[in-house]
Amino acid sequence: MHLSQAHIITALVSTAPLVSSLKIASALSVLEWTPELIAKEDYFQGDVDIVNGGIASLFSDPTVDLGSNSETQLLSQFGSHKNLRTIGTVAEVYYRIVANKKSGIETLEDLKEKKIGALRSTSSEYYVQEYLATVGLKPEDYTIVNGLPCLQEPCAANSFPALLKSGSIDAIGIWEPSVELGAQALGSDAIVFGSNQTTYREIYNLATTSEKLDDPEKREEIVQFLKALKQAEEVFRTDPSKVISRAAEAVKTNSTLLEAVWPVHRWDVRLPSDFLDVLEDEDKFVASYNRRDAIPRETLATLIDSSVLDEALAV
Repeated sequence: MHLSQAHIITALVSTAPLVSSLKIASALSVLEWTPELIAKEDYFQGDVDIVNGGIASLFSDPTVDLGSNSETQLLSQFGSHKNLRTIGTVAEVYYRIVANKKSGIETLEDLKEKKIGALRSTSSEYYVQEYLATVGLKPEDYTIVNGLPCLQEPCAANSFPALLKSGSIDAIGIWEPSVELGAQALGSDAIVFGSNQTTYREIYNLATTSEKLDDPEKREEIVQFLKALKQAEEVFRTDPSKVISRAAEAVKTNSTLLEAVWPVHRWDVRLPSDFLDVLEDEDKFVASYNRRDAIPRETLATLIDSSVLDEALAV
């Protein structure tokens, strides 16, 4: 017998007991974390403190119970903390590239010998490498230029949208809304690649430690938060008009801009079937920056703990 999404959500509400408190560290300047806020405010029956940080905070602050970041940051921390466990996605985001047609760019191949704005060592640079490799371009064929993301106009002079508009760079490859802002800054001179690409998606995920999961009381709190997060994600997915303004306020941007980039985000709590494959491929990139060997697949498999999500979704 298959239960509908509505039945699952109803069951999550009716079975959630009162719990105590959690502390979550997330990158508060990105859109991806905002379902955690809605889960906290609307669905979680307990106290949640969400602070700026990420997965690394699990190891710098022992009071942090959960951390969220992209999969690149997950791998970076797992290299030195084998007790790290990822327990579910918060968002999956299909990145895009915006380029300036005045730089002679009409196709993806035209990015050869161009300057591309991306954050080095992050999912931003990894995406650029992977996507441009689909047309035969190697990292030595173009120049990565560091800058800052921007959440809304006016963007700082050293932000990617401003650098693109000034001609200091020819393209941007990063998470939203910097790409959308770059496109808006260029107007009719903008060309966008990757709106339907499937080469790379950011897997913004929620992680904890094996020690937290071995503590029965803390584990139950985490399970209950995943239930709440699942409820929040359902609203993000099926009725975004109810949460876009709150998400915009949380990341200090505007609703119109978020509406424009909403379609490249997949809102769900899950552990993708290809997650281990993604981690294995991507760890080669992370290892090169962290000056270590790539982690064997069998070790990477221990990073993924599906048992918590299984408990949260059990009805």
